[in-house]
Amino acid sequence: MSDIYLNIYNNLIKLTRNKNLYNKKKQDTFYDRMIIFFFHLSFLLKNFKNNETKDELQNFFDFCIRQVELSIREIGYGDATINKKMKEYINLLFSIIDKIDSWDKEDNQNKISIFKFYIDDMENYENYVDYFDKYRIFLSKNTFNRLSKDIITE
Repeated sequence: MSDIYLNIYNNLIKLTRNKNLYNKKKQDTFYDRMIIFFFHLSFLLKNFKNNETKDELQNFFDFCIRQVELSIREIGYGDATINKKMKEYINLLFSIIDKIDSWDKEDNQNKISIFKFYIDDMENYENYVDYFDKYRIFLSKNTFNRLSKDIITE
């Protein structure tokens, strides 16, 4: 099962690296990529929460959190800083999950306000709404295990 999780995680990372999601004037940072990754992960979890077992999604969530921690360690932070950063990132992820819970019922203006809250990008908010609406539709047309295949491209 771990291989499936790794493949799905890697596909989420591929999506997160999509240059079209970042402002051309501002260089994307680790923090910017984490926010975009958390949006991808949040939509994935939201989409499959009724189709997969709670244990399956919890195991995948735990796997993703371990991968985020490994990424922070690779940057070179010490243990105390890693614990602080992980707490911040977990809170950020849960906040995003909470905000997108009623995504289907929100109008575009409310969706834009969600992105404005998390992303400092003064010109690209409509693109985020369009992108994540398409991503949500893509998820709805696939199964969780199908996402482990290398079918996702930028």
